[in-house]
Amino acid sequence: MLSRVADAVYWLNRYIERAENIARFVDVNLNMLLDLPTNPGGQWEPLVLTTGDLPFFQEHYGAPTADNVIHFLTFDASYPNSIVSCIRAARENATSIREVISSEMWQQVNAFYTLVREAAQAPEQVEIARFLERVKQASHLFAGVMDSTMSHNEAWHFGQMGRLLERADKTSRILDVKYYLLLPSVEDVGSPIDELGWIALLKSASAYEMYRKRGLHRITPAGVAEFLILDAEFPRAIRFCLLQVEKSLYKITGTPLGSWHNRVERHLGRLRSQLDYLTIEEIIRQGMHEFLDSLQQHMNEVDAEIFQTFFTLEPIKAR
Repeated sequence: MLSRVADAVYWLNRYIERAENIARFVDVNLNMLLDLPTNPGGQWEPLVLTTGDLPFFQEHYGAPTADNVIHFLTFDASYPNSIVSCIRAARENATSIREVISSEMWQQVNAFYTLVREAAQAPEQVEIARFLERVKQASHLFAGVMDSTMSHNEAWHFGQMGRLLERADKTSRILDVKYYLLLPSVEDVGSPIDELGWIALLKSASAYEMYRKRGLHRITPAGVAEFLILDAEFPRAIRFCLLQVEKSLYKITGTPLGSWHNRVERHLGRLRSQLDYLTIEEIIRQGMHEFLDSLQQHMNEVDAEIFQTFFTLEPIKAR
């Protein structure tokens, strides 16, 4: 497969997954504020911190008010990780590989792009909750269309790696922010306000019902963290995502499981195996922020290794 094609499929899926996760973060924050006894403005800054782009926001918007943060994350075309920018980039990648993806995938990307572009042209007229729900549905529809209309060949596996690596990264970021920033005050620890925050976190990953159905009735920080980091069956848990990324990687390379022949296989294998044998108690002793920060760095390194292994073109050496 051409490096250009692999790169475009990978980023097509990463950008669509990123747009969906941004919609989840904003939507859950809106719903959580409806349940709180007061309306603390400080609940919006953590969403910007989740993106890692607080300096960019402060330069262009100043105060992290609800309106500023929502516009920044959804309709700001100058911000490369807003919903509108992600879907524009996804469409550009899809355009470059029309010969590889199915016509149904192309139609869905265009429909998604049209939805977001029209909303961005008149954001003051948009019912934001409805818009965010449509973004999530459009992302789910694209994933379903891709699974059912595209051969599960190398290109499909590159798309899977992009989608699931992006998902694991965003799950780690929202969990990190919750542990340190979403709680209004120390006095609220263990209170109904605190529990509402943890429920909101589960809902941001569509994990609330599955958490309950596994018999985990009490909403505790350790229980939520264990489910979202170490569960091997829930599709938005970090461990599950990395397991699936590794499976797709080995399908592409043909390397037997349990061995490695390149740097990305080695790096991803070490990261995935670490999660296989960790307990939540060990993570908490290490420090949740320290663990998640290290995890994000390792996932960024996996992404860099994927780029170096599959997407860069080696220069032709003079003879």
